[in-house]
Amino acid sequence: MESPAKKEYALFEQKVKRTVYIDNISPQVTDAVIKTALNQFGTVVSIHFIPNYVEPSKIPRCALVEMAKQSEAEAIVSDMNNYPFMMSGMPRPARARLAVAEMFDDRPIKPGRKIRCRWLDKDDPDFEVAKKLKQLVGKHASEASFMLKNQLEEEEKLAKQQAEVLKANYKKYEMIDSVLADGAARRLARHYNFNVLDD
Repeated sequence: MESPAKKEYALFEQKVKRTVYIDNISPQVTDAVIKTALNQFGTVVSIHFIPNYVEPSKIPRCALVEMAKQSEAEAIVSDMNNYPFMMSGMPRPARARLAVAEMFDDRPIKPGRKIRCRWLDKDDPDFEVAKKLKQLVGKHASEASFMLKNQLEEEEKLAKQQAEVLKANYKKYEMIDSVLADGAARRLARHYNFNVLDD
């Protein structure tokens, strides 16, 4: 008979297979936007944003999106890798791949897994390698932070531009609607001798 820990981990592994990891998400993307965008592939069961503890809160986030079926998750990954997939009108195509167990902060302990940790002495040959890796990670983090900051500024400009265009188009629609409603269009049509259709 299977132990409760093994059953729990087996259920978790099934959940992982149905889950998609999506990154390069704009800060303006919400649960509702992701759900609406991905419902075309199937049923979205849950969405969990992965917080970025290194960068400010406005930096783009990643999300784990659990679907009802594994085939739906695979369809999302296939579609988003073959075509640019925009969310919330931002010029930043979101990327997707199948999730792995290590991405979940609430994952159960794998039965039989043992973790061993050890400190490195300065005399240990691996110490220098670890030190270089730490420096490279710091350098990469600062470069990525700079690039993301510029990308966010561009997105904010685009969002303002989109809002202004939307407002201008709405004003045009209101003006056309009022011209049609008060009969001015018919009077102008008679004056300039052309036909105006009601539809």
